Amino acid sequence: MIRAVVFDFDGLIFDSEGPLFTAWQEAFAAYGCSPLTVEEWSAEIGTVGVLDIVGLFRRRATRTVDINEMQQRRRARVAELLALEGVQPGVHAWLDEADALGYPCAVASSSEISWVEPRLEQLGLRSRFVHVVCRSETIAAKPAPDSYLAACAALGVEPHEALAIEDSPHGVTAAKCAGLACVAVPHAITEQLDLSHADLCVDSLADVTLTQTLANLRQAGS
Repeated sequence: MIRAVVFDFDGLIFDSEGPLFTAWQEAFAAYGCSPLTVEEWSAEIGTVGVLDIVGLFRRRATRTVDINEMQQRRRARVAELLALEGVQPGVHAWLDEADALGYPCAVASSSEISWVEPRLEQLGLRSRFVHVVCRSETIAAKPAPDSYLAACAALGVEPHEALAIEDSPHGVTAAKCAGLACVAVPHAITEQLDLSHADLCVDSLADVTLTQTLANLRQAGS
């Protein structure tokens, strides 16, 4: 019996993952590094502090590097690419349906609140979520279950009464460890990764309704 829905943010509601990866790939190429692969980058998707990306960059660079200058250019490129992104397909429809069904919604993110809250405001989505739970000194990043447990507690539901929507292996692990049912919605990067530990995988939230998804989960569990 699902009573609430908890969404990941980066890559699921707003595709920040693609711009970050693209900007780093371009930086690697500009300084003669061997390419940054999806497999390497995947260690950092949905979590933080796993991949020493700057260290990897330093080791691979074949040209003289001013790290500060490189980072300035890379961050400017990220900002340029992020400005082209909007709400991911199907998110508005799912939030509308959740409202109609009486399911409160929350966000559970490995990013900090200083990143997530302003983006939700810019996207016009902040008011759609009862709670936004982010990584902090007391809430560990995914794949730890902390953010999902905190989101469920804030929503007043048990974990088994909530549905998690995720885009990354780390996120799916966090949701499942917390005890939530989990639907994986991969993007262009994570579709190349193993998301088989999710209860269900869909190509896009625009391809299926929340009601259909719940029916499919029940059928898969029967």
